[in-house]
Amino acid sequence: MRSVATLTVALLLPLVSLAGTATAAPTQTASQTPSQTPTAAAPSTLAATPPMGWNSWNRFGCHIDENLIRQTADNLVSTGMRDAGYTYVNIDDCWMAPARDAAGKLQADPTRFPGGIKALADYVHGRGLKLGIYSSAGTATCQGLPASLDHEQADAQSFADWGVDYLKYDNCNNLGRPAQPRYQAMSDALRATGRPIVLSLCEWGENKPWEWGKQVGGNLWRTTGDIWDAWGRMTDILDQQVGLEKFSGPGAWNDPDMLEVGNGGMTDSEYRAHFALWSLLNAPLIAGNDLASMDYATKRILLNRDVIAVDQDWGGVQGHRIARTGNIEVWAKSMSDGSAAVALFNRGDTTALASTDAHALGLPATRDYAVRDLWTHEDAETSGAVRASVPAHSASVFRVWPNKGHGQTPLSTFSLQVPEFTEVGKPFTITGQLYDDGSTPLRGGQAQLQAPDGWVVDGGPVVTVPRVAAGQNWSHTWTLRPSAAAFAANSGNDVSVSASASFRTITGQQARQLDTKIVAVTLPPRGDVLLGDQPWISATNGWGPVKRNSSNGELDPGTGHTISIAGVKHEKGLGTHAFSSVRFYLGGTCTQFHAEVGVDDEAGPQGSVDFHVLGDGTELAGTGVVKSGQAATVLDAPTTGVRVLELRVNDGGNGNRDDHADWADVSVHC
Repeated sequence: MRSVATLTVALLLPLVSLAGTATAAPTQTASQTPSQTPTAAAPSTLAATPPMGWNSWNRFGCHIDENLIRQTADNLVSTGMRDAGYTYVNIDDCWMAPARDAAGKLQADPTRFPGGIKALADYVHGRGLKLGIYSSAGTATCQGLPASLDHEQADAQSFADWGVDYLKYDNCNNLGRPAQPRYQAMSDALRATGRPIVLSLCEWGENKPWEWGKQVGGNLWRTTGDIWDAWGRMTDILDQQVGLEKFSGPGAWNDPDMLEVGNGGMTDSEYRAHFALWSLLNAPLIAGNDLASMDYATKRILLNRDVIAVDQDWGGVQGHRIARTGNIEVWAKSMSDGSAAVALFNRGDTTALASTDAHALGLPATRDYAVRDLWTHEDAETSGAVRASVPAHSASVFRVWPNKGHGQTPLSTFSLQVPEFTEVGKPFTITGQLYDDGSTPLRGGQAQLQAPDGWVVDGGPVVTVPRVAAGQNWSHTWTLRPSAAAFAANSGNDVSVSASASFRTITGQQARQLDTKIVAVTLPPRGDVLLGDQPWISATNGWGPVKRNSSNGELDPGTGHTISIAGVKHEKGLGTHAFSSVRFYLGGTCTQFHAEVGVDDEAGPQGSVDFHVLGDGTELAGTGVVKSGQAATVLDAPTTGVRVLELRVNDGGNGNRDDHADWADVSVHC
């Protein structure tokens, strides 16, 4: 039986500046004449760094026109994105007319793009940007419009004549013809035009394009199916990048698909992880949000030049995962100046302390290291450890240099460890920790815990923080007990607490305050309890939110359909999508679990999942692979003594497209 998970909330101390701001990628100026056909670039200079820019699909789909593209070009300039390196303005599917012209050439939709693509390219080029276009290596695009299979030479010449700089080449309606010859044909046709056009192979990873994409002339190739704006899908794609690092390099990049940052389906912390990990992967950074309505948090992510510099630097190998323990992963990348970039990635539902060291990062042994936090842009000195308290569903990102940290503020981390949840009316403990990973000490001060009104802190809320020697840490545990009044006031509500700490470093006094909350849980009622009606501790889902008493349906939390498995309707249950996890507090009071599980009838034919019921981390029941159209499988399991029940759905092995997974009539007897 596993122990109750703990929540750690922490921050890095303010650090003095060391590394300079990364320089922007060179951009084309308005004085250049991109409308003229340039001399063909050598293959090694095309996409020498991962392409950066914007694409219309993730946010706008087919709702595009030339005004949107012009406005986006203007916004790339006005927001500073162009100067940060985002130079491509890429039009995705739905730009073309329903039929070719009398000469058999592609033409722009006359209503939405009345000025044509060449005029649009000239406008984009005039802003120091480049234009990208879309087609498919099939008879039609994914939206059923004319595509380029067996029209490669004519279409490539049209793209060149229009001044196109980038082609996203999809895989829809390919007639089952082999992938390599289809993509080779377009590559040859583009090269024959004499215009350097980046070729993006959107082959969805079906035929391992990383093994042959470079040979057929691709500058980047999709390694998976489409991304969508959900944490579960982003992490699913990330998992599929493991082991592909050896196939990437200048002019030929692995592409885990475009960015979803700012589209609203994930939290800011999740978007930071998305952006940081794509940068560690040397992925093309192709934004897909509405630039006209970007909020401050989105701009801070997309315009973070320290993180962009990691993506644009080639140190000999793409970033890759070097360690994984539970929900914590360490991803690292060698940089061309001898430093290393590292992401401490937390997949879990609670903030967690994560660490690595210089040896694991491949850095030489030395007296000291400079470490820069790439989110806060603060600098410190470490004797080798790199540590952070990483928020749930987020990534802390650093860059570490050998022999450059002497005399800097020691890398210090202040954290709180709190239970993920507490039963209403019960006492719980909180532990404060202070780590010194530098080579000079942290000197004494004090720490104070502030609890909600009516709560009592055993031993008092204020404690002394003694001297913390280099390489050591300090900790103190407080116990909080609710009074009767506090129990009544907080019944059913989360418990909010804060803590402050002060101490001195070689650069002076430091003071910080941390705020957190503990989820308040209650025992389920007696009798047969339908979990579709019960509050959960946490829920993650591969497509949109978990739905109560309906199928996974659409992304909107208010939509969904009646649960239906092989034609049998169920009014109650949970609608999920692989990969998913839903956790309930039972508190040891329930004795039996029941559910009827299967792929919902709303899913397509590729639905393929497996179900798992876990009690305190131990599997109680499960299915083999369940596919679309199969009758529901009954799952029954004893739950005596189980405190936390987890319902988990995994992909059945063919990717998680169509993996709408139902927990019909799911219940416990308590």
